[in-house]
Amino acid sequence: MSDAWTWTYLDADGAELSGEGLVTTAFPSQSDAENWFGESWHDLTELGVDAVTLFHEGRQVYGPMSLRAAE
Repeated sequence: MSDAWTWTYLDADGAELSGEGLVTTAFPSQSDAENWFGESWHDLTELGVDAVTLFHEGRQVYGPMSLRAAE
């Protein structure tokens, strides 16, 4: 079994997003997935992403995690 860490992207209503610019390929480790997210979260907000959830092998690890600034 391969190690697969993936992100799910949600809009402000909690609906799952897909499309151009949203990475759907799996990362080989949690660290790789989180490093990519750390470098990409701002771009994701510009694509309409409001929150993300991290999955490992299809099991939710954490999230949804809001990308909005704390109020």
